[in-house]
Amino acid sequence: MSRFDLTPLYRTAIGFDRLASMMENANNSSSNNGYPPYNIELLSEDHYRISMAVAGFAQADLEITSHENTLTVKGTKEQPEVQRNYLYQGIAERGFERRFQLADHVKVTGADMEHGLLHIDLVREVPEAAKPKNIAIGQTS
Repeated sequence: MSRFDLTPLYRTAIGFDRLASMMENANNSSSNNGYPPYNIELLSEDHYRISMAVAGFAQADLEITSHENTLTVKGTKEQPEVQRNYLYQGIAERGFERRFQLADHVKVTGADMEHGLLHIDLVREVPEAAKPKNIAIGQTS
């Protein structure tokens, strides 16, 4: 895949450096190889849920971090002391790190694990100052 030079965008657009960084990070994200599989579900207008298939991982093996607008889910699997001789190994027992870029005002409200699925609940809380306001014509303040 070709690499795009976003330097001209930095010179001509003020305040869009974060957008350009997000585009550059999306272009460089080769670590997201589809493991583990996940779903993103819309529960209601401002409530979302990410469900990840983490079979074989215990709660102690998983770490969920939310920093600025990035949600990171990391799974670390310790190698067993006893080596097994598999005839066929179809269950991946490798560690992973999956990152999700969150929109502005989206917060993580909780996480739960059920039947090998990790559920992460999210909510969008737009502050009153950021909501659109109607301005009446002919009124001055």
